[in-house]
Amino acid sequence: MTHHSSPAKLANAEACVDSAIAAVGKHIVLALPLGLGKANLVANVFYQRACRDPEMTLHIVTALSLELPATQDTLSQRFFEPLIERLYAGVPELLYAQARRRGELPANIQVSEFFFNPGQLLGNASAQQHYICSNYTHAVRDLYATGVNVLAQMLAPHPTSPSLCSLSCNTDLSADLIDYAKARHKPLFCIGELNRQLPYMVNDAQLNISVFDCVFEAYPDRAGYPLFAIPNQPVSLSHYAIALQVSSLITDGGTLQIGIGSLGDAIAAVIALRQTDNALYCQLHDEIIACFNDNCSTSIPRQTTRFEQGLYAASEMLVEGLLHLRSKGVLTRTVGDGIYCHAGFFAGSAGFYNKLRGLNQTDRDGIAMSRISFVNHLYHDEVLKRKQRLQARFVNSAMMVTLSGAVISDALSEQQVVSGVGGQYNFIAQAHELDDARSIICLPSTRLSGGKLHSNILWEYSHVTIPRHLRDIVVTEYGIADLRGQSDREVIVRMLAIADARFQPQLLARAQQAGKVEHDFVLPPRWQKNLPSTLAAIFNQPQYLPALPHYPVGSDFTDEEAIIAVALQYLKNHQRKLQLIKLMIHGWRQRKHIASLWPNVLQRMNFKKTYSVRNTAYQYLLFGVLARTISDNRPLY
Repeated sequence: MTHHSSPAKLANAEACVDSAIAAVGKHIVLALPLGLGKANLVANVFYQRACRDPEMTLHIVTALSLELPATQDTLSQRFFEPLIERLYAGVPELLYAQARRRGELPANIQVSEFFFNPGQLLGNASAQQHYICSNYTHAVRDLYATGVNVLAQMLAPHPTSPSLCSLSCNTDLSADLIDYAKARHKPLFCIGELNRQLPYMVNDAQLNISVFDCVFEAYPDRAGYPLFAIPNQPVSLSHYAIALQVSSLITDGGTLQIGIGSLGDAIAAVIALRQTDNALYCQLHDEIIACFNDNCSTSIPRQTTRFEQGLYAASEMLVEGLLHLRSKGVLTRTVGDGIYCHAGFFAGSAGFYNKLRGLNQTDRDGIAMSRISFVNHLYHDEVLKRKQRLQARFVNSAMMVTLSGAVISDALSEQQVVSGVGGQYNFIAQAHELDDARSIICLPSTRLSGGKLHSNILWEYSHVTIPRHLRDIVVTEYGIADLRGQSDREVIVRMLAIADARFQPQLLARAQQAGKVEHDFVLPPRWQKNLPSTLAAIFNQPQYLPALPHYPVGSDFTDEEAIIAVALQYLKNHQRKLQLIKLMIHGWRQRKHIASLWPNVLQRMNFKKTYSVRNTAYQYLLFGVLARTISDNRPLY
């Protein structure tokens, strides 16, 4: 790559691709940033060129290719089709991702990713075969090993200075990849796709535009194209139960890392409640803890007071929950020059992007989008990082955990990759390396799959993401298992204490058969409270439900869509024939009540004027799910 006083400013993506091919030839190894920051227009032109020219080879190396949600059933289709038209109109879809999903990638095009959109590529042979298993901090090394010679990234143009731009949502790998190639004297042709919709982030995200060989502005006549939105999903009461357990492990004056998704939203919401309504928070927290107190085995002093010193965030992902904590006066501890949050990338809802664009100068300057090599490990600047990352709590989620404390987060037993390792290993390693830091792995104790209940706490699993020698803290809705430094017997007993009561006997039997727990050990009667009905009895009290909204950090949905999304989430886990019939019958019985409560829901799902037997059945199914899931006392926001 050649550095110019200013890059070539070209008219469009086609001209940039022409320049890249002229510089490096027809063997293209194209690096695209993880998630949001891909130069979609450039990627599509490269894909189209390779489709037309069999002498050209295109190897795309990236992670988390964002695609429109797929719909599989009638109710989901009715819900998503208008939503897609509203949220994604004008967003350029990635042609390579569409072709891969259809199994139609040409022979001269290959796509390798080190992180998938969770669960979206199970069973996709091309994606699974070309997946690269890599820690986030090793991704640059592994991308370089593929022979990367072109980088294409979406950039935010500076509002007034044409010599500056911002890496914005993806400072994570790009700068390191550029430096890595430069240090090894390997050409790397860099293309910048300027999009005025991208929030302009400062600090390490801002750089001279001369770093790029050529740039072009996407759709200058309409100020760019919309960003790919990931709507927030509704938060379940079981996630709130987990969040309540986690919340008092967070130390005032400490450091926080949380992830995307409804569990991260729940944790942010409960920590914020600790700050804004401490009396109600303590009442709810204490009732939950008292109910499951004998299940909690942590050496960390529990804290329930307001945050006087505040928290600082060191999180690979800047999530909406962190902005929520900032707005509630929690994320206020600063390091360096007023930095309250270091992060490597972001992607989220349309509302989240609007919040970022609308930040005041102090709040914007306090976010340092930085390299993943800075955020995710302690190497380089270790003394500084140790001073900043005080009392760190790295909170991540898992799919399953074994009784011995091994964590399964990225793939299934037959090696089908669900998502990827990403940065989870990095933060768990940091938790063991930093003084007073802890790793907190969260998961619901059970899951419904195919209408059948399964335990997420297992005796063994053929694949693990985090080995048991790195076990630390595991949290379910029923308590906290502090596993660090404990014997195998003690680890197993502590994990049993936070498992669903319906699965405890068989789990204990396996441990006893293996000789890991004494044969005369008897499950304490108090553990039999580990049931959803126990939690429901606490949460469904009228003083608590108003503090537990379905969408605590906001939503891109209309009110009607927000209600429907809650219902569809429930329906997804109740797909057995008998369950569906029961829901339809319940919906028929509740039809007048539901129709009077939410008449606009019927209109939104195009059920207002429907008379066919099939559509009437779906209408009753929707009524039944709404009656099961929506409480008058639990707000949407």
